Amino acid sequence: MNSLTRYIFRQLAGPLFVVTVTLTGVVWLTQSLRFLDLIINRGLSTSGFVYLTLLLLPGFLTLILPIAAFCAALFVFYRLDTDSELVVMRAAGLSQGRLVAPAIWMSGILALVLFSLTLYLQPLGFRTFKDVQFEVRHNFAPVLVQEGVFNNFVSGVTVYVRQRLTNGELLGLLIHDSREGTRPVTMMAERGKLVMTADGPRFVMVNGNRQEIDRAGGQVSLLYFDQYTLDLGEIAAAPEVRWREAGERYVAELFDPGTTPDDVDNFYKLRAEGHRRLVTPFYALALTLIALAGVISGEFQRRSRWTRLAAAGAGAILFEFVALALGPLVTALPALTPLLYLHVIAAIAIAGWFIFFNPRFSARAAHPMPDGIA
Repeated sequence: MNSLTRYIFRQLAGPLFVVTVTLTGVVWLTQSLRFLDLIINRGLSTSGFVYLTLLLLPGFLTLILPIAAFCAALFVFYRLDTDSELVVMRAAGLSQGRLVAPAIWMSGILALVLFSLTLYLQPLGFRTFKDVQFEVRHNFAPVLVQEGVFNNFVSGVTVYVRQRLTNGELLGLLIHDSREGTRPVTMMAERGKLVMTADGPRFVMVNGNRQEIDRAGGQVSLLYFDQYTLDLGEIAAAPEVRWREAGERYVAELFDPGTTPDDVDNFYKLRAEGHRRLVTPFYALALTLIALAGVISGEFQRRSRWTRLAAAGAGAILFEFVALALGPLVTALPALTPLLYLHVIAAIAIAGWFIFFNPRFSARAAHPMPDGIA
């Protein structure tokens, strides 16, 4: 790698870092809104919030890094063009291939990073995230001890606690269970406490009553109790084995999902995700070449610069749009799976042709005359 190649590579590194950090921050802020329910209604701590968002970071980066590579290549080579540095480099003997080599090296490194993300870090992070989220959502202790709030932590079940003492005792309890529409149950107690047992959480209530309404018969059953134990596991029994979504699975698990009913129903969706994981790393190379094709192919004239930039932007948008459209299409029609790979190959081939074999790139284009001289 000569000095000019290292110079271009260093120029690419800065914008790549800035764009990656900026886009990651924007995506992180927008996605963090999904945790508001866990913070407000589930008592998720600040450290837990940060931990959950970090677990999703590999998934963010698989989307961001190819776009960052495109932006960095477009910005750097456009600046080299406007500052006439490309002209100087060509005059020094750099061929088209040596000019684009730093950008291709950058996209190759990013492809390796993306492979590590899509094959291992992304499913590991998302799997851990879903496990932690599942535990938080099925941990009813923070919900039940919130004072002065009607908590609907299960569909049809509402819990209200008037006051929580420092020793964990709860005062002024009300639990309403309307899941069985024809026989809703309401329980009230002076005080109570949440007790964790080996069989799951239990809610012990003291000095209260249990009211059950039979709407079909128009009767009300009223039971007064000195102590009543409510098994929360019966109210919201969490399944012992949770089905893994496509984003939580490694590639081998996507191509061989298993034989459970959910696996069979989602077989083609899982296979499509597996193919997408394999092809996504090459997006960095495709988008980088699209940016280069827009900047350094064709004649180097000021009046055509914005046109070529617009063409590169349109090409990148079209590439991403097709990539997004192919996902559900391949899931619905598995026979079209090769299109996932042909899409990337075609983008790389077309952009490469504009860079290396464009007939408009002539000796005149390589050594343009100053503005105003024919």
